[in-house]
Amino acid sequence: MFTFYFAVVQLSITLITIGFIIWAVWNSFNDPMLGYLSDRTHTRFGRRLPYIMIAFIPLGLIMFFLFTPPFSIGEANQIGNFIYFMIIIILFEFFYTMFSLNATSLFPETFISEDERIKANNVRQSFLIVGLMVAFILPGLFTGDYTPSTSTEKTKALGEFQMFGIVVAIFIIVIGGVFIKFTPREKREFKEDYKQAPGFSNSIKMCIKSKSFIWYIPAEIANWFVYGILPTLVPLYAKAVLGMEDAIMVSMLLGLTFISSVIFITFLWKPIVRKLGNRKAWMISMTTWIVTLFPLMFLGPNMVLIAMIVFFFIGLGLSGSLYIIVLIVSDIVDEDEVNTGIRREAGYYGVNAFFLRLAIIVVFISIGPMFIIADWEVFTLPASAEIQLTLRILMFGYPAVALIIAILAIYKYPLYGERLKQVKEKLKEIHEQKKSKI
Repeated sequence: MFTFYFAVVQLSITLITIGFIIWAVWNSFNDPMLGYLSDRTHTRFGRRLPYIMIAFIPLGLIMFFLFTPPFSIGEANQIGNFIYFMIIIILFEFFYTMFSLNATSLFPETFISEDERIKANNVRQSFLIVGLMVAFILPGLFTGDYTPSTSTEKTKALGEFQMFGIVVAIFIIVIGGVFIKFTPREKREFKEDYKQAPGFSNSIKMCIKSKSFIWYIPAEIANWFVYGILPTLVPLYAKAVLGMEDAIMVSMLLGLTFISSVIFITFLWKPIVRKLGNRKAWMISMTTWIVTLFPLMFLGPNMVLIAMIVFFFIGLGLSGSLYIIVLIVSDIVDEDEVNTGIRREAGYYGVNAFFLRLAIIVVFISIGPMFIIADWEVFTLPASAEIQLTLRILMFGYPAVALIIAILAIYKYPLYGERLKQVKEKLKEIHEQKKSKI
């Protein structure tokens, strides 16, 4: 979306930055509220599934409208397209959160034991990475250039992006229907938990009082900052720094990252997590990620093959983070159930999602001023040496600092070893008691 509105629609970087900040402020209410409502919902379909059923068709349709600004593209229609941009990303976020928060909440309450979660997460993350790979490769099949230079090329790219939006809309609606048909249903022992779910403000307070959650949050924000800034800038980095013109080749950069991620999750991170636990494994994966991002500072034109190899190995650290982060959250929800007697996945994921949006604010606060300093407020080519250096710093320097902060935070994370083992033992007793009452 950043590349489309910056390079094709030609919104200024200042308006895009303001837009994403407003969007994130909206999410400070939207995400925790949807989590609160989900935890307090009671239907014959359970707590989570009704929201998924409501959300997936609007979510698919909005994928098309994301690429249909009502005013002609170019600098003359900045305000009109900016207002549309604001409205459509807020609508997108509302239905995306409604779907994603509830789909994600099903994981920890469906798979309870550590062994179940590791096995299920291996499958889940493999599909997630395949989805991400499709998401980054698919646009390149429809548009020849993510960053067109002339007005004629931009008009052509607009139509190509809209065709891409139609295909993605169909894809989301079809896959969403399959998900609803086959997704696991809520366990019977948790069906009465909605009665004890806390109020909105108390739900937030209970989350942020968790010491485990408090140390997890900075690490998660830092990881999501890296998740956000890399794909946001890859199309611009590929064009301005690497000199890559073909959109499908640009897509392949991130495609290779996700292909390698599937391999590394299966053959590396799964056994490492089993042996060392979530906390140590996550610290190792983030350290590895910093190392694999380092070459991005030095890549340049005529280094496409080397760039492909570099992006393949970036998947080493990325895959560890993607695989482990959901296991960490599941442990935190388990600890909360031991302390409160009820499961509040959606409440945690709602507050969690709010902090994720802070990561997006940091992404665009990082990009915006750097582009302005480099005199790149409106997209133009060719890129100056200053712009190229700016992109290199944003692709490595900022992520490296974020990941160091994450490593320091997760070092203080307390839910591991003997403490985690005690939580699992108490949790097993609680679930056996609940089952005996059914």
